[in-house]
Amino acid sequence: MDDLDRAILDIIQTDFPLVSRPYAELAKRLGSSEEEVFAHVRELRRQGVIRQLSANFWAGRLGFVSTLCAAKVPEEQVEAFVAVVNATSGVTHNYLRAHAYNIWFTLIAPSAEAAQAILDGIMAQTGIPILNLPAAKIFKIAVNFQMQ
Repeated sequence: MDDLDRAILDIIQTDFPLVSRPYAELAKRLGSSEEEVFAHVRELRRQGVIRQLSANFWAGRLGFVSTLCAAKVPEEQVEAFVAVVNATSGVTHNYLRAHAYNIWFTLIAPSAEAAQAILDGIMAQTGIPILNLPAAKIFKIAVNFQMQ
């Protein structure tokens, strides 16, 4: 990554411009051109440095619930289980861990009942029991990676 990449990443993590031409605004802030900034963002995305550019909503304030889920998945079934979980709407994170409960994921749904129905569907499809660990209290933190 070069200096422009790092400067772009510093800004877009917390202050992506919500204007009709965000890359022009970024370019203005960075002393670059809109085309150059957009090309850098596109390349960072192609490289997998940027996973996605999207809004980040507080699900609870929208009336949704979130839950942490864990499953003990036999090694030979991990890929198939993960494919089902990753294809499930509302799953926001999915991790393989070195633990008896080796797959952990988070799920956001319109209600606790909807979340359980989604988990029931995953369990029916995979045959793997899932622990449903809804949050009792949420402690939100912001994670920003200072690049410069």
